[in-house]
Amino acid sequence: MGGVTRRGFLGGVGASALLSGCALAWEGPLLNGCLRPEALPAWAAEHPAVAGAFEGLEARRLLDVHAHLLGIGDGGSGAWVNPAMLSWTSPGSRVRGRLYMNAACVEDAPAGGLDAAYVGRLRRLLEGMPAGYRVLALAFEGYHDASGALVREETPFHVPDGWARRVAGTWPERFVWAASIHPYREDAAAAVAAARAGGAWAVKWLPASMGIDPASPRCDGFYEALAASGMALLSHAGSEEAVAAHGGDLGNPLRLRRALERGVRVIVAHCASQGVAEDLDRRSGAPVETFALFGRMMEEGHGERLLGEVSGTAFSNRVGAPLARLVREEGWHGRLLYGSDYPLPGVMPLTSFERLEAGGFLTASETRALAALREHNPLRFDFALKRALRQGEVGFAASVFEGARLLALDDA
Repeated sequence: MGGVTRRGFLGGVGASALLSGCALAWEGPLLNGCLRPEALPAWAAEHPAVAGAFEGLEARRLLDVHAHLLGIGDGGSGAWVNPAMLSWTSPGSRVRGRLYMNAACVEDAPAGGLDAAYVGRLRRLLEGMPAGYRVLALAFEGYHDASGALVREETPFHVPDGWARRVAGTWPERFVWAASIHPYREDAAAAVAAARAGGAWAVKWLPASMGIDPASPRCDGFYEALAASGMALLSHAGSEEAVAAHGGDLGNPLRLRRALERGVRVIVAHCASQGVAEDLDRRSGAPVETFALFGRMMEEGHGERLLGEVSGTAFSNRVGAPLARLVREEGWHGRLLYGSDYPLPGVMPLTSFERLEAGGFLTASETRALAALREHNPLRFDFALKRALRQGEVGFAASVFEGARLLALDDA
């Protein structure tokens, strides 16, 4: 554990939950055992929820639109992590960092090999997916101030575009990549053009962490360049708990209307399924649930320029009315995309099978098989889980998982 005792680590998990406000489920293993994917017991592999997860889907269109790359730069990746993520002077950040390392099975990576180990583990998990299945590997830009300058001390971690592009190039049958470009940068428009020339499919934002107001006129030049490129904007909306955030209302999905109005295809990460924000249409009264604001936007007639993606929506702190509506709202399914938020499916306490069963999303038999799968292949587990979700007789349509039909710029 790199000098951290198991007791200290687990005690810190509780502290992290309190500090972040994230509801964790304590009904199963606390740590990812990092079992071999190919060692999944036959009884679990043969269960319909596992064996049938890919039935009826067009393999070449399967796409996970939300898979994170993480690194510390020890392999020449150029990635880096804020020292607070590794120091007990900031216990919440430290424990979150440890949880992510455990989820990605890189805690025992050799010195100088953590970045390679992270990608290697992801590659092994992908080997358990059908040919044609791809992940959108995400770069992650840092926090920038009002002048457009990077502020390292306010940045939780950084994954440069170049690293995401290199990873995608190592196995193009499995990886595509998304750039991350702060719109306040003087070279933002040029960076968009460079990303597209390098094969990027999208640009990733986390406004509350990066210090971006999506409704600001300062974004207009970036939006113009992005619309011209054909790439989508994958932007987090709702509250942010996984990393440090700046600005309480920057995750308001209504702020993304400015991008839509300028011709950008917008993907609202997590469908804004957690948090509250100001109702910018009324500017009075109590804050409104961000999922309700997302729902309002989905009904406004933006068509396929406005998409939602469902990563994180089945985590214990999001199970409830938003997830139920996403599953039941069949009219939305053509504009929803599958995402895993990898490596978070490997954070064991984030999934509550009890809540999923109590909400009628899964049966007891399904949760038993899926729980076994999670210990061997969290990436396949998340896909199978979302394929199995039901409200009555309704589940997510096949189109939700075939995201390449909407995002691919080259071959689908």
